[in-house]
Amino acid sequence: MIGLFNDVFPPIMDGVSLTVKNYADNIYAKGKEVTVVTPFAPGERVRVPYPIYYYTSIPVPMRKPYRFGMPGSKIVSLLKHIPFEIVHAHAPFSSGHLAMQIAHKQHIPLVATFHSKFRQDFERAIPFTPFVDFAVNHVVNFFNKADAVWVPQASVEPVLREYGYKGEVSVVENGNDFVSPIEEVNYLREKARKELGMKEGEMMFLFVGQHIWEKNIGFVLEALAKIKHLPYKFFTIGKGYAEQQIRQKIVELGLEDKATLLGAVYDRDILKSYYAAADLFLFPSLYDNAPLVVREAAAMHTPSVMLAGSTAAEVIDDQQNGFLCVNDPNEYAQLLAYLIDHPQEVKRVGDKASVTLTRSWNDIVTEVLERYKEIEAKYKKERGL
Repeated sequence: MIGLFNDVFPPIMDGVSLTVKNYADNIYAKGKEVTVVTPFAPGERVRVPYPIYYYTSIPVPMRKPYRFGMPGSKIVSLLKHIPFEIVHAHAPFSSGHLAMQIAHKQHIPLVATFHSKFRQDFERAIPFTPFVDFAVNHVVNFFNKADAVWVPQASVEPVLREYGYKGEVSVVENGNDFVSPIEEVNYLREKARKELGMKEGEMMFLFVGQHIWEKNIGFVLEALAKIKHLPYKFFTIGKGYAEQQIRQKIVELGLEDKATLLGAVYDRDILKSYYAAADLFLFPSLYDNAPLVVREAAAMHTPSVMLAGSTAAEVIDDQQNGFLCVNDPNEYAQLLAYLIDHPQEVKRVGDKASVTLTRSWNDIVTEVLERYKEIEAKYKKERGL
């Protein structure tokens, strides 16, 4: 039995939540027993063929829909009787410490994946540097105690090192569940553009992710305001604490006819069609480590426009499978204006992105299961089990 532990799982949707679900779905599909452990979150329960164990949680202030997990003796008592072979934590907080507790009780290895730039989250929530440093040290201590530490791409390792982690790190990429034949992409593109009211000759820009300032959505809006005379429409998908402020900024910049917030889209087929409809995926985030959304867009032949030197942009080869720009809204606007005038270049780069940035979750999980075996064997050998 493989245990996957994370602080979020559908109905809460973000990159890590989807990663864990795709791990579980594909592990189960390969005939392995798998269990997910996560804090309870209100909403429609996801229907899956494997067990999910929920434990008590309360809302995180100012970060709806996220929850603080509070695992008590009841969930520990339930889990200690499950014959886990290995546990994999995707967060260093309540679920991660619960995974570590189970690993110690059952004498099995703990794998931990470092997904997020936690310091930025702490700095926004705690305006006192010593407390931020304490919280970061808490994260590092967790990873120091894991038997194996993974990152989703190589550029994430320096972030973890910067936090103070000094142990071994392995790169295990994220996968993609949107890979489709070009005929389906073209069909979805035409259908969704019609539904969204896109006109002939208009370029569609898309953003998918949490509506929080850390994602640099304000930067995008400032750039778009400089080219609002050009034929484009900008759509965002997601929710977050800054949603209302983003709406206000759209009005302030005179982008009401250009920018539309579509809200959260939980139906993966509908989301897939929006990716297909878009010409460019605008993602100038300095906050993200290895965003799934960039790979999802690429699967639908939509290239991303990102910031050169950002952790998230490591996978982008400028003008080959995406576009890179300096961290300046004027330069970003100029690049978008150029791309509006050169749709064939956008198409060429999007086609290359679909080849170079998309790897199926089935393929990823095959690799993951092999790594689990190696970690288990090493753990047993080192302990004489």
